Amino acid sequence: MASLTLVYFAWVREAIGRDEEVVKRPAPDVTIRAFIEGLAAQGGVYAEAFALPDRLRAALDQRFTPLDSPIGDAGELAIFPPVTGG
Repeated sequence: MASLTLVYFAWVREAIGRDEEVVKRPAPDVTIRAFIEGLAAQGGVYAEAFALPDRLRAALDQRFTPLDSPIGDAGELAIFPPVTGG
């Protein structure tokens, strides 16, 4: 089984209650957005954390990636709120 490590940051991590988890990697053509929506459909903490996917940002294998990008053969998907600076 090919796996995908999910890494959570900031309020996403707080909502889910963990820093990371390992899941079965979806088919290569599944987009990050579709994957996140699938997690939200599981209910519970995932529904809360991923209720508004447009408020999220993602990185595949530590590279910022648009949510409509396919996951491909990535080993890591990081999910976090928009980064702000000051």
